[in-house]
Amino acid sequence: MPRKRPSHPGYSEAVRRDISNVAARLMAEDGISSYGLAKRKAAKQLGIPDSEALPANQEIEEALRVYLSLYQEEELPERLKLLRQEALVMMRLLEKFSPYLVGPALDGTAVRYAEAEIELFADSAKDVEIFLLDQGISFEHADIRRNILPHVSDQMEARFRVDGNDTILLLSIYPHTLERMRRRNPHTGHVAGRANIDTVAALLEQT
Repeated sequence: MPRKRPSHPGYSEAVRRDISNVAARLMAEDGISSYGLAKRKAAKQLGIPDSEALPANQEIEEALRVYLSLYQEEELPERLKLLRQEALVMMRLLEKFSPYLVGPALDGTAVRYAEAEIELFADSAKDVEIFLLDQGISFEHADIRRNILPHVSDQMEARFRVDGNDTILLLSIYPHTLERMRRRNPHTGHVAGRANIDTVAALLEQT
């Protein structure tokens, strides 16, 4: 049965913290990449009605970072290294399309089964598609996110999912004119970090 809501102060804060912690565990252990899905599942597990105030995505991210540092302390660095290594190989291959590593593989929140996310900039997504085919690289079309940055979100031309050796790479293609635009993290709304080939190579040298 849903948890009955007490009236004492601090209840909402405690509930949000509980949901954040369970959502972080679900993301880290089950590989859930959607913050929204993770917190809805967490609320259901805790018996908390949907009408309760759910934590913001920033709260989930903070709890996720804590969980990863506590329970996947040894596993996470190896996962990040693998994702970055495979991303670097693909980025060097696609250098003509100004590749950047973005997302969890860069910011350190890569959960199990995370993909290496790469942004590309081209005159046309068709150019990238033809290049991949010429290189003998198989890929499949992936859904396009429409919530990255309101005034440029509709400018993503295509998304391709490519099988790496031990991981999956997600290629998002934008027009050349948007390379200088800094997109926002679709989960937290913060300006998203990104790393070019040299920066990713330097990160790997540090590890």
